[in-house]
Amino acid sequence: MSKSLEASSITTLCLNPALDVTYHVSKLIPEQKSRSDLARHDPGGNGINIGRALQRMDVDARTFCIVAGDIGQLLQRLLKQQLTNVYYEHVDGETRINSTIIELDTKTQYQVTDAGTDIPQQQLRSIIEDFVAQTGNGFGIITGSCQSNIPNTLYADLVERINANGGKPVVDSHGDTLRHAIDAKPFLIKPNLYELETIINRELPTIHDIANEARRLQRQGISHVCVSLGDKGAVLVSPDNSYYAKALDVPINTTVGAGDSMVAGLVAGLSLEDDPKLALAYGIACGAGTVMHPGTELFSGHELADFRKRVNIETLDI
Repeated sequence: MSKSLEASSITTLCLNPALDVTYHVSKLIPEQKSRSDLARHDPGGNGINIGRALQRMDVDARTFCIVAGDIGQLLQRLLKQQLTNVYYEHVDGETRINSTIIELDTKTQYQVTDAGTDIPQQQLRSIIEDFVAQTGNGFGIITGSCQSNIPNTLYADLVERINANGGKPVVDSHGDTLRHAIDAKPFLIKPNLYELETIINRELPTIHDIANEARRLQRQGISHVCVSLGDKGAVLVSPDNSYYAKALDVPINTTVGAGDSMVAGLVAGLSLEDDPKLALAYGIACGAGTVMHPGTELFSGHELADFRKRVNIETLDI
């Protein structure tokens, strides 16, 4: 990426980061041990992945996250070479471990995620205050799951606070947390198709159905709505028009982190030129680069220029 942003222009909040462990096994056999000849340990959590992706695009950003225990210390060591501006709030307990098992015989991916450790209210307030203050009038990315002691209205509260400061809140979540956040009118949301169908309680079988529903949400006060469609690509609805881009034809190793990479690409594109088509191209390119790599390894910077040129964007006029 040719332009670097001010460090405070983009912030990311990650309340529930993880150590991501990925196993490759030939076949899972019930009641038997399955040997993995290839295992990876990567820093993970949606906000962490977005921060890593932004750094690989040479976009300055600040990442705020909660860490706990020995696993949290390992996570910090893994992040030393991947994130420059990262701020940690230490709590008791242990940072969670998320496991992905890729069965090579069937090319099936299994994921098991931990709930994470509770965050005391005083420390939650501390990291939130720092995050909101550093976001200012820039982009504040609020993403990922929350621990059980955190109310599902927290993201909506953060959207309202960032909006009040003249900032641009970005939300990537699901379920009731996403429903509440939508009511608070964020600048950008990025549900995947399943998450969108879940909150509206009906199926959206076609691209035009998806775009029409995204437009309905956008008219509620959300500036941009992007719906990721996995290997089908993504739809982006902006104030001026709506756009669809197919996914790039690349070899898929694992899809873990692809959605986070898309969020990073969307925000990077919108922060540089406020151009929805550029943002969608970046999002598709970042996702394509990520699915090619094992574990939670993300795209490399040199891949993006070629991928972005390969993205074809269709204007839907919806």
